[in-house]
Amino acid sequence: MKTYLITDPSYYGSSTDSLESSLEAVFSKNIPDFILYRDKSASEYPQRASAFVKICRRYTIANVLLHGDYLLANTLGADGVHFTSTQFDAITEAKKMGLYIVISTHSHEEAKRAQELGADAITYSPIFFSPAKGEPKGLEDLKEIVDKIRVPIFALGGITTQEQIKAVEECGAYGFASIRYFI
Repeated sequence: MKTYLITDPSYYGSSTDSLESSLEAVFSKNIPDFILYRDKSASEYPQRASAFVKICRRYTIANVLLHGDYLLANTLGADGVHFTSTQFDAITEAKKMGLYIVISTHSHEEAKRAQELGADAITYSPIFFSPAKGEPKGLEDLKEIVDKIRVPIFALGGITTQEQIKAVEECGAYGFASIRYFI
């Protein structure tokens, strides 16, 4: 089961120094397979993203992704980009750059579209209750989508315990993505 850490400024701070110290604390316990720098409100996103990539390279994180900006991901030497569910049209251009593409999906239709457009993986959410993320999809729906879609699926949303990780693994998910699990 692959692990996917998603950063959030409310847990990792809003400065480069706080991001670095938070990541070092996390990496002392767990090195994720995938990691995403996500800060939707940072006015200095490019500078922090650059620092993020450098920090992750020091720890030899295998798949370093940036949120939404494939041009910046390419410029900074990140491995890929994680698109929102409104960025399907960017998949083709990002793929031309050789970037690994993850896209957020919230329905079977979105998951199918991501697969058709060539996404390398998707997140499917929310599986469990997650603050301000809507009604949970649940494990039965996760199992159903895993059985329908060939593209690797990261279960996302409210995954904070080993029991939840085991449950999504039993559904056949490629991995799980979380903000709070890694804190």
